[in-house]
Amino acid sequence: MHFVQGTAYLAAWGFLDHLLDEVPEHSRIDGDLVGCWSTDPPSDAPIGIKQVYWTRNVWEEPFLLEFDSISQAAKALRGIQRNWAPYPTQLHRRTALIAEALPPLPLKPKAFPFVIPAAPMGSFTLLDEHMLLGSAACSSPFPNGEFSFVEDKAGPPSRAYRKLWEALLHAGAMPGPGELCVDAGASPGGWTWALAGLGARVVAIDRAPLAESVAALPGVSFIRHDAFTLRPADIGPVDWLCSDVICYPEALFDWVSAWRESGLARNFICTIKMQGPHFDKSTTDKFAAIPGSKIIHLWHNRHELTWINVAAGEH
Repeated sequence: MHFVQGTAYLAAWGFLDHLLDEVPEHSRIDGDLVGCWSTDPPSDAPIGIKQVYWTRNVWEEPFLLEFDSISQAAKALRGIQRNWAPYPTQLHRRTALIAEALPPLPLKPKAFPFVIPAAPMGSFTLLDEHMLLGSAACSSPFPNGEFSFVEDKAGPPSRAYRKLWEALLHAGAMPGPGELCVDAGASPGGWTWALAGLGARVVAIDRAPLAESVAALPGVSFIRHDAFTLRPADIGPVDWLCSDVICYPEALFDWVSAWRESGLARNFICTIKMQGPHFDKSTTDKFAAIPGSKIIHLWHNRHELTWINVAAGEH
């Protein structure tokens, strides 16, 4: 086994084109896995991990492993760590046989809330019958960045609540009982339902009404209005400012900026929704430049990214 210089990026599902725009100088593509690495001897300027957004997992320390047999490959991986997720792009049966010789992975749907696993989750793929590309260090603790929740099919009026649940896990914090949250673009109420379920008080804002079942939840109040035309002073101090509004990213940034300048919001979770087929990288970079920010493509996102900014001490 020997390490290579660089990184491999596993594209967010359905958005390989955006990832390729972000890393045009890649060395190879295997399925949705974009390799930006070299087997050349180390140079004075090693290839590092750059800021990219449209990924579901990043292979941070890729290595090449030459092997003669399935058992030899599995033994080598087990010798590094326990958890390995296969990402087959060819030789599917051979990949599956190696995976079967490794400890099983926790793949069952997870009940919210839960603590993100601390144990590392490695990844591997076969480049040919006797060469494996792997990485023990990956950005996601879930196999290939994929996981599912135990869903509530009766309470929420939409499935959008899964995005907020996932964002809160990545935030490492969540609203507590009695804390005040704003849910901008709330209708029909998936995020409001999720926030109220945590015991938080929620001011839901939208021009369309909430589902009756959500509007009736304890601690929920509704303002029928365009959230972006309300000034922060009209609402006052809030613990969590959340937005799943369908709007241009620049409009979201201007709204967030007004709240940040007011000092009336402590924590932010906002969906940056792309308009049309294009990726607004310039505005996304503005969000990323805000101190303390994290921007990720959630497994439950579509053509959108999620901006998370949690106040110091909330983690």
